[in-house]
Amino acid sequence: MADVRMSFASNIRRDWLTNPRVEFLSGLMVALALIPEAIGFSIVAGVDPSVGLYASFSIACIIAVTGGRPGMISAATASVAVLVGPLVRAHGVDYLFAATVLMGIFQVIAGLLRLNLLMRFVSRSVITGFVNALAILIFMAQLPQLTHVAPITYVLVAATLAIIYLFPRLTKAVPAPLVAVVALSVFTIASGTHVNTVGDMGHLPSALPQIRVPHVPFTWETLRIIAPYSLAMAAVGLLETMLTAAIVDDMTETRSDKRRECMGQGIANFFTGFIGAMGGCAMIGQSVINISSGGRRRASTFIAGIMLLVLMVVLGPWVARVPMPALVGVMIFVSISTFRWKSFAELRHFPWQSTAVMLATVVTVVWTGNLSIGVLVGVLLSGIFFAGKVRRMVDMTTALSEDGRERIYRVTGQIFFASVDRIVEDIIFREDGVERVVIDLTDAHFWDVSATGALDKIVLRLRAEGKTVEVIGLNQASATLVDKFGEHDKPFASLGVVGH
Repeated sequence: MADVRMSFASNIRRDWLTNPRVEFLSGLMVALALIPEAIGFSIVAGVDPSVGLYASFSIACIIAVTGGRPGMISAATASVAVLVGPLVRAHGVDYLFAATVLMGIFQVIAGLLRLNLLMRFVSRSVITGFVNALAILIFMAQLPQLTHVAPITYVLVAATLAIIYLFPRLTKAVPAPLVAVVALSVFTIASGTHVNTVGDMGHLPSALPQIRVPHVPFTWETLRIIAPYSLAMAAVGLLETMLTAAIVDDMTETRSDKRRECMGQGIANFFTGFIGAMGGCAMIGQSVINISSGGRRRASTFIAGIMLLVLMVVLGPWVARVPMPALVGVMIFVSISTFRWKSFAELRHFPWQSTAVMLATVVTVVWTGNLSIGVLVGVLLSGIFFAGKVRRMVDMTTALSEDGRERIYRVTGQIFFASVDRIVEDIIFREDGVERVVIDLTDAHFWDVSATGALDKIVLRLRAEGKTVEVIGLNQASATLVDKFGEHDKPFASLGVVGH
């Protein structure tokens, strides 16, 4: 019992009390950057800005406690917002809140079922493409703030980037992005410089969120309406979260509990639906800001949520005057930091298949603006290339006895749905003079029913020609598969199979 208490106390110190000044300043910088994004995502979803802002506060605070990836920022996101627009337009905002609650339930179930293990099928090339596509999308999202604006806007953006890159040479005690935002805010307010501000994006709420049950009928019809949206939000949210967690793992050279993160996201979204807010997930851009500013622990994520609420409710009039060029400069910095520039050099050294997967992921995400579709394309393409590679590793040689009465086939490699055609095509049917055929599978392995079906086809066709067929050398796993699914002879041992 004492060991449990010591471990708990150690975790508290590590996650909540390590480098409190750095964690606080990182969280504050994230909170400032969250405000315009949350407002923008609310506009995308067709709801009041308070819906996205309250969501970012709630999700960040709850995931800081329940999540499995310390230092990662979760809040309202564009990938979830774009899915719910039709639901809001057709049925109203309360159906969005109900869908968010159900989204959380689906994500908790996904965690219980360990669906996070599906990340093992996402190749490194897909993750690289995902990161590069996100960097491009983050940059493109800033373009509306850089078009049809006064020239001073570009000067302020350049000044922001200069501070971010040069200030760390003086000191790293304070996050450079935070210094840039504060400095430019003071400059524009004191000088009366007219540029777009946070207040121009939308109205900041001045009251605390209230707990409320969504005003929807508790009927099967309501469930039928919201379930497809909830399932889509849950899937997209978990996909983006798992990929972001993998990226943050690499950035911090640490491991995280992906299953706990799945369930933590579900808990966060479940309770967020009860304060009149929309669903969300992990954010790569804000996570990069946090990690780059020194935030590594749960405290920075929690502080980001709390400070977001403070900035809205207490300091709203001042926050509304923060110049957008400063925040645009910060997000451009995030875009530059997120992009994996080494991928250009890797184009010359990596296999062309890996390059194709990475580029396909980037192009699809940027073209559609849908992260899940881009990742799905990358995963499918990776699977096709892998199956093709394994298929080429299958080989079959054949020899005819001196008297011409026996034909021996020796098969080598992995036999599955993509490689069975190479075996079937190389078998010589209707061969005159051959009375007996031996198929030696000592160096082969059967993986699926396509493999057993191909063997059925070969054996039954040769037998129909009046030939004696003997299959030898199957290993135990392959023999078990053939015994279970093969149709040409049961039990398979009657064919003279020799264990290997």
